[in-house]
This record gives sequence, structure tokens and C-alpha cells, in this order.
Amino acid sequence: QVQLVESGGGLVQAGGSLRLSCAASGRTFTRYDMGWFRQAPGQEREFVARISWNGDSTYYGDSAKGRFTISRDNAKSMVYLQMNSLKPEDTAVYYCAADSRRGVFATSPVEYEYWGQGTQVTVSS
Repeated sequence: QVQLVESGGGLVQAGGSLRLSCAASGRTFTRYDMGWFRQAPGQEREFVARISWNGDSTYYGDSAKGRFTISRDNAKSMVYLQMNSLKPEDTAVYYCAADSRRGVFATSPVEYEYWGQGTQVTVSS
């Protein structure tokens, strides 16, 4: 299995930027496509972005398109989420997740096998 630890969350003003990081350990990192999800209080967990095992393909949820960028560094077993032009509605706990089904376009949380504990992002207006 793989262990995931997110970092980089915090408080930022609207219009600002944050970069989230997710460190993976355990099984070979390139066995997994990686995703980011977020969950606001009282809401369902929402797909943000996904990147293929080799970084060649990326997918974004509607809320992330044009503002967020997912990337990975396989040599460091890291995945990142660069978030720009942040809005108050981006406030949520952000989770990193791993899916061993490589090359699949998966946006549902149930399709991901491993999860981190999450990092809080708060965007003030």
C-alpha cells in the first residue's frame, strides 16, 4: 500500500495562491495515478484534479479549470496542486488520493484506494 501526507494548506486572501504538496511513501509511486479532492463542511467530497502515473495526462474538475495545476515529481514521490486566483468558495479540506488503475479518468472518490489526512485551505474575502 501507499501512505500519503498532504501539506501546504493555510489561510490566504481571495486572489492569492497556494501550492499544496503530497508526499507518498510505501509502494512504488509510479504504480499510481494521483488525484486531488476537496471537501467543504456539509458537502460531498469533490474531484479537483488527476494526473497520470507518468505525468503525461491531467484532468480537472470544472471548479479547477484555468486556475489550478496538478503536477508530480516521480523521483521525489511527490504530487502538487498549484492553486491560483483563489476564491472564498475554494475553502475546504484538500485531500491527496492514489488510484492503482493507471490511465483511467476517475472522478469519484470511491475509485481511489488510498487517501491522505487532508490539509485545510481557507480563502478569506
